[in-house]
Amino acid sequence: MRRFVHYEVLVVLCSVLVAGRAACDSCLSSYDYSANIECLAEPLAPQYRGGIVKNPAFDSGLYGWTAFGKAKIGLEKVKRNKFIVASSRSLPNDSFSQNFHIKKDLLHTFSAWVQISEGKETVAAFLKIPDQESIVIGSVIAKSGCWSMLKGGFTLDQNLKAQLYFLSNNTRVGLWLDNVSLKPFTKEQWSKQQKKSIETVRKRKIRIHVYSHEGKKLHGVKITINQTRPSFLLGCATAKPLIDFKAYQEWFAHRFTASSFNNEMKWYYTELNKEHENYTVPDAMISFLKKHGISIRGHNIFWDKPTMNMDWVRNLTRQELLAAAVRRMGSVMSRYSGDIFQWDVMNENLHFSYYEDRLGPNASAMFYKIAQALDPQATMFLNEYCTLEKPLDMEAIPSKYIEKLREIKSFPGNENMVVGIGLQAHFKLRPNISYIRSSLDVLGATKMPIWLTEFDVIRGPEQLIQYEEILREAYSHPAVDGIILWSGWNFGCSEECLKGSRDKTKKCLEICLTDNNFKNLPAGDLVDKLIQEWKTSNVKGFTDKNGVYEHRVFHGEYNAIFSHPPTYLNVTKKFNVTNEESQPLDIKIYL
Repeated sequence: MRRFVHYEVLVVLCSVLVAGRAACDSCLSSYDYSANIECLAEPLAPQYRGGIVKNPAFDSGLYGWTAFGKAKIGLEKVKRNKFIVASSRSLPNDSFSQNFHIKKDLLHTFSAWVQISEGKETVAAFLKIPDQESIVIGSVIAKSGCWSMLKGGFTLDQNLKAQLYFLSNNTRVGLWLDNVSLKPFTKEQWSKQQKKSIETVRKRKIRIHVYSHEGKKLHGVKITINQTRPSFLLGCATAKPLIDFKAYQEWFAHRFTASSFNNEMKWYYTELNKEHENYTVPDAMISFLKKHGISIRGHNIFWDKPTMNMDWVRNLTRQELLAAAVRRMGSVMSRYSGDIFQWDVMNENLHFSYYEDRLGPNASAMFYKIAQALDPQATMFLNEYCTLEKPLDMEAIPSKYIEKLREIKSFPGNENMVVGIGLQAHFKLRPNISYIRSSLDVLGATKMPIWLTEFDVIRGPEQLIQYEEILREAYSHPAVDGIILWSGWNFGCSEECLKGSRDKTKKCLEICLTDNNFKNLPAGDLVDKLIQEWKTSNVKGFTDKNGVYEHRVFHGEYNAIFSHPPTYLNVTKKFNVTNEESQPLDIKIYL
């Protein structure tokens, strides 16, 4: 009898262990969207327990790790924390390394905690690939005295042996590394995580309780639900042809919920010549978009690239430029205050510094303060390129973007300001989906709104595939709030452009959604497919014996039609499903 009891206990224990292991394996196969943007006294544990990294937390000394280049490596310990150190560096890539056998087409997510011996420097992680150029997989601004999280990713199109190493241009500093992780996912796992995220962050269960006016629960009420406007806005940029072609107006208003102008709100468009403003075109465009309930982004107030400022602006003295800039803000923002829900206050402020160079290092921060005062209901955005598109562009890496946000918010009066993150997303290289997700993870840790503001993909045989991949990645990411496609219709969608002309004088768009007869092109069909996929339409059902009908719907505004015997009169009610809570939304209807 005792043996039988012991056997039962062993069976239970084994079951618990197996279940626990299965649950743990399930956690490890789920993507971790978390990222830390603070510099910490001690690094956090490696994600995915290090994944395929050998000795990720250096608990086994230097096992699995070797010197890269001519660096001298060693093991250090502070309190209970062990980490690897690279010193005596003479070249930027003198560091530490580990070899991996990378399988093709797997999406790898990478993270590590880095520190430097003094000051503040950008540290990047690279993969050295035989007979090819090394590829950057992630980077971060590292500091001395605390640990910074570096997060990135990559996908390779062949099986090969690759070597991980790190780079910092300042060879005087020592590099420290701890809690490294490299986790591969199959395309199926990646897609499954996207769908899981959409269910979690884009949808919510509704419970509709239907009563008679006397308070009786009504069974068998027929309900038809249709979304009238989504919370997640998928929009498209447009230009002057919007006010010139009725067929284009109908095509545009039928599908998009947000828009921005290609050029028509920029300073060089509204005031090409000093003190001669002309708002005729943007006035007409805004009037049309407002009439059709399309939200409008104000793109842009200032462009920090010197050559994108008019000659008369560049010829002003410092005091004259300040006066002209303030007048520009007052003119455009006062005119459209209440019509614009987002303003790109500074365009390309990470790559360029025209106004800072002319007016002082706080010029941008000052403009944000003025802008918020002029239109307090709108969200002020920074708008930048290459943060997602080009990991090798160290001017626009996620941590540089966050550093700029902190600089703006540190200006007196800006401390509580919401500064939106605008990501242009002009993909001229093959998109690195793993890197895109990790970059959004890092930027999302700011809790600031994130938009893809000018999204397109360069023409080529895989354009539509890449276009859809990025759209699905952005829509499914918890930190992204909206997307503007830089892919509408104008004269850049001519027959010559559609045939593949690269003549820059033709000003061809990279991707066109419609032809000149306003019939969808393949890209337009793709966008329409996704718009329909990401909305709740024509859902029909009946209340149960408790007078309740439940369904999981996309966030947004809804119309619901109720029909109940004996009259079968249709009663229409409106409601809004927000993403403010994860709990079901209870809606009470009285017929």
